[in-house]
Amino acid sequence: MDSDDDDRDRRDEQLLVERARTDADAFAELYRRHVDAIHGFIYRRCGDRELAEDLTAATFERALARLDRFRWHPSGIAPWLFRIAGNLLTDHHRRQGRRRGDRARRAADRLHDHVAVDDVDRIDDADQLDALRGALDRLNPRYERALTLRHLSGLSHEEAARAMGVAPSLMAVLVHRATAALRRELEGGGGR
Repeated sequence: MDSDDDDRDRRDEQLLVERARTDADAFAELYRRHVDAIHGFIYRRCGDRELAEDLTAATFERALARLDRFRWHPSGIAPWLFRIAGNLLTDHHRRQGRRRGDRARRAADRLHDHVAVDDVDRIDDADQLDALRGALDRLNPRYERALTLRHLSGLSHEEAARAMGVAPSLMAVLVHRATAALRRELEGGGGR
């Protein structure tokens, strides 16, 4: 896709967002465009299909209720939707008193090889995979969220930063520190 196509897509989505503020059919189109990505993101973070469906629905309900507050950004509406989804997940886990480790273990199964270790996707040894899961379990929740948004959601660096509500420069720092913390945990140092 070339730059002209990207510009057209952004303008199309911006107009769709504006229409969706008063037009249910336009909001339904936004939903169709983004539901799979939001559901996938939530499912990868929680590992529970039913919960992912519930939180996906809640994400779009909240987006609809707050669409008047959304201010257009060149990265589109997706980072805002991911931010809502991430906040709902955080709220859910707080309410349920779940251990962060369950989420991290499921996320470890899907981490891309460029996140923290060179060959995560090719780990065949169950002990190595368990070590990775354990290391993710011990990460601070903000680091875990930064890695998840950046590498599991399919968001660009800038979009992930918007979803976290931070500047891109801070997002780079968070991902760098999260990666370093994950490496320390994997090496058994943990730094705690």
